[in-house]
Amino acid sequence: MPADSILLVMDMLNDLVHPHGMGAKTYVPQCQERGVYTNTELAIRRARAAGVMVGYVRVGFSPSYAECPPTSPVFAKARDAGVFQLGSWGTEVYSDFAPQEGDPDIIKHRVSPFYATKLEPLLRAQSIKRLILCGVSTNGVVSAAVREGHDRDYACVVLEDCCAGANAEEHDFALAGLRRYAEITTASDVSFS
Repeated sequence: MPADSILLVMDMLNDLVHPHGMGAKTYVPQCQERGVYTNTELAIRRARAAGVMVGYVRVGFSPSYAECPPTSPVFAKARDAGVFQLGSWGTEVYSDFAPQEGDPDIIKHRVSPFYATKLEPLLRAQSIKRLILCGVSTNGVVSAAVREGHDRDYACVVLEDCCAGANAEEHDFALAGLRRYAEITTASDVSFS
């Protein structure tokens, strides 16, 4: 089993990527236009076939929203909108990418998948050295994972056809900035070995 890599499927939540979620007018059209749904399914299938661990990163807050920063431009309105509430339909992983029993579930309360989460202990315990990254948004969690992963000495790989921004410009701009820190490839071209 290639224990040195993990595929992280990040923030592919009903709130963001389900046609009936709050991302129906932003992320959903981008995901549909770019083939993100099909490509993410392919990446997950290929990772599992190669014996690579698949982990899920989900943003979410307790029902009281105690961890939700009221001054954050990203999260301040979550409570009022009733989104990102752990235990709700909205924070479940979109069914096309549903986790299997035993897949790591990393809950985060900020943009970064590293900040105050169990991600780093998991990576160290499993001797993982390479992060294969996908999700929404490219300019949010994917960018944060690449930059922090790079600075923590992980090799980072972005599956660009498994990512989306709220619009094409956000996605393209984020990718342009990430090329210095990560390998940019696709679900069909990435090597899982």
